[in-house]
Amino acid sequence: MFVSSVKSCPIFYSTFGALAIGQKFPLDLNLDVVGATEPEKEALEKIQDCYNEKGLEAKGLDLIVMATITTSNKCFSEAVAPLKDAVASLGR
Repeated sequence: MFVSSVKSCPIFYSTFGALAIGQKFPLDLNLDVVGATEPEKEALEKIQDCYNEKGLEAKGLDLIVMATITTSNKCFSEAVAPLKDAVASLGR
């Protein structure tokens, strides 16, 4: 199944945030939204356990990596490309 970036980006950031919070309930709510299977939930809960064990430093480092990727030129150009195509098609 293909999920467009417009739909998947908010879900990704919401789930990552719930993961980083360190509580099972918000994570499960986010995973229910995307229809995650029980094995998928268990896997992400294990990742959450690792975050909780490593503390704020691990969460902070991942946040830096995610921010770096999100604000990269490649990410911006891929996010803006559909908008540019849509605007260009209006002038045709």
